[in-house]
Amino acid sequence: MDLTHDMLTRLEKLEKKFEVMGQDMQSYLDGLLHADYLTYWDYIHLDTLLSLQTPKTNIPDERIFILYHQITELYFRLILDAYERIADEENLTLELFKRQIGRINKYFTTLDSSFAIMVTGLDKDEFLKFRMSLLPASGFQSAQYRKIEVVSTDFCNLVHHTKRKEFNVDSDISSMYDNLYWKQGATELATGKKTLTLRQFEKKYSKVFVDLGESTRKKNIWQLYKSLPKADQKDKELINLMREHDLNANVRWPLAHYRSAVKHLDRKPAQISATGGTNWQKYLPPKNQRIVFYPELWTEEELEAWGTQKFI
Repeated sequence: MDLTHDMLTRLEKLEKKFEVMGQDMQSYLDGLLHADYLTYWDYIHLDTLLSLQTPKTNIPDERIFILYHQITELYFRLILDAYERIADEENLTLELFKRQIGRINKYFTTLDSSFAIMVTGLDKDEFLKFRMSLLPASGFQSAQYRKIEVVSTDFCNLVHHTKRKEFNVDSDISSMYDNLYWKQGATELATGKKTLTLRQFEKKYSKVFVDLGESTRKKNIWQLYKSLPKADQKDKELINLMREHDLNANVRWPLAHYRSAVKHLDRKPAQISATGGTNWQKYLPPKNQRIVFYPELWTEEELEAWGTQKFI
């Protein structure tokens, strides 16, 4: 076979690439001759992936429960990847910003629509049996979701609404961390003590969250939005994408969890506690938490009605 000009050009580029690395291109070409063909199952590590479900009981629907939470965490990884594409870009443009926020919204929309797997796809009686073997583990302990919150907004916006006025964008991250809204979701109402679920979570991730809050103080999505030229900040499509992200993360996703909890845990005359001891009746409804990533993009009337039927 005759080498075309394009093939020779590519070989020259490869040779220069390997020279920079201090390597011999011919050795790499020899390696290609001996390398096996790539397969789909090897590329995505299918056998490993399918071995990562280790139910604690022999109840069939527990596998659904595990798989769905693993899928959720993979989507959270995609959301964080999209954020990193914005944060790591030296010359951030309006188009790149919109593209990545659009991706984040697509991932959240997929998660929201798929939550029917948890609401109607689990047998209620089977769920109530195997859930007791999971104590004190809880979806509350999703560190990736907390990271999504931190990279999306100013840290002060994540403080519990009863304490929020005490802090601002320049406040000490550690002090704000002590007052984050989600901590009250795993605190016993009667005693004020932290549940084991919360203590475990803090022990493993507190430093991670505080460090992330500090490192993204000027690089969270809101601050990156404000770094765009004034004209770009007024772009209607971008504003709508930001608002959609706010609703997806702080209204629709919590409500999906709330509906699942009502379906499986709301039994008259008493309500069943969540596996982590979280007070789901008060913690999950977004109208109670009033977490808003981008309050400046909403009207006072919209903020007042946050988390109600108007936004569903």
